[in-house]
Amino acid sequence: MQKLLLAVDRLSTWLGQLFAWGIVLLTFGISAEVFSRYVLGKPHSWMLDVQIMLYGILFMMAGAYTLSKNGHVRGDVLYGFFRPRTQATLDLTLYVIFFLPGVVALTWAGWNFFTESLAIREQTFNADPIPVYPFKFFIPFAGAILLLQGVVEIARCVVCIREGAWPSREQDVEEVDVDKLKAMVHADEHPELAATPAERGGGPL
Repeated sequence: MQKLLLAVDRLSTWLGQLFAWGIVLLTFGISAEVFSRYVLGKPHSWMLDVQIMLYGILFMMAGAYTLSKNGHVRGDVLYGFFRPRTQATLDLTLYVIFFLPGVVALTWAGWNFFTESLAIREQTFNADPIPVYPFKFFIPFAGAILLLQGVVEIARCVVCIREGAWPSREQDVEEVDVDKLKAMVHADEHPELAATPAERGGGPL
């Protein structure tokens, strides 16, 4: 079971990291358009649509990745004080009541949007139209990946309720090194613990 959960975590992580390169493409595209518009005097009417679509794809594909890292914002004023079983019970309830219906509806509606757009070969409305249906494909795709990761999180809740501890999850980079920050705070509160054995007057461990 744990191997399966971590496999889905790795899939969400890989997709998140893959589509994160879209930030580079978006930055390059905006910079190139600014240069073309204001330096060369040759603006492109389709570039704004491309930027909006690429930003939308980045936003949607970050959902499963963030969920796999337990990184979505939560109101944890009291949540952090609960025992793991209580946390898991609360999470499981919210997943069943809110998450599953919402994401299933997103995926279903997104698939309908995509198929209808594909059927009419939908394009943007400007002087140089570009197709819209490739972008709309990412709505059900992102919803399906998010739903898969949500099922994994539900399984984690069940395991935690049964065993009393949260199962491990796939790790990835963090914006800050939490362990080092904790050590720094701990050292400030207890400077004697940050000193070496010789500085504390003791011998080597």
